[in-house]
Amino acid sequence: MPRETLDHKTKTLVNEILVLDSLVENATLQAVEALKRRDVKAAEVVYRSDLEINAKRFALENDIISVIATTQPLMAGDLRRIASILEVVSELERMGDYAKGIARITMLMGSQPPVKPLVDIPRMAELAVSMLHRAVSAFINVDVEAARRIPLEDDQVDALYNQVYRELVAIMFSDPSTIDRANYLMWAAHNLERLADRVTNICERTIYVATGKLKELDESDDEMRPSP
Repeated sequence: MPRETLDHKTKTLVNEILVLDSLVENATLQAVEALKRRDVKAAEVVYRSDLEINAKRFALENDIISVIATTQPLMAGDLRRIASILEVVSELERMGDYAKGIARITMLMGSQPPVKPLVDIPRMAELAVSMLHRAVSAFINVDVEAARRIPLEDDQVDALYNQVYRELVAIMFSDPSTIDRANYLMWAAHNLERLADRVTNICERTIYVATGKLKELDESDDEMRPSP
């Protein structure tokens, strides 16, 4: 495969990642909005939209395998890029499953009254989706600095999750009749916390593409700490 053809096919794959990312971001925000408004019909739409996310993932995987199969030999940098695209596609599909899970929670809860006002969970969704949007942009542009910064924001999502968890446990202890509804909300918050965790995986792939080194990004990583 000529260099120009490989570059064109890689660019096409990257553009499709943007489409998949947009589907996941919208599904996440719409799922949380449906949960907030107890809108079962809106939740059902999000639930069904996971089929489109899955189809996009499988189509992209087939395209990636085709590129690998028809391009021999691949340069090391090209192989890292294409392999990382495959990994990012998988991460995005899994995030779509989290949005589907939140939609299912709304469907299960129906019109039952909330055990607490939904403030922190929508905030978690906003933060996680913002992180995801910027992480995908960093991956596409191979922006290593952004990829190192974004995972630091996961602490904010974790803090909100811990706050939601503590409040819901307190509510369940004070009123056992709320246990099922509180557990549903805990499940929704957990899905958002996991989504934010997977954003870090995308950032790790960005650094791998740029440096050839695959390393976990966490608080103990000195490279992740801002300069004084």
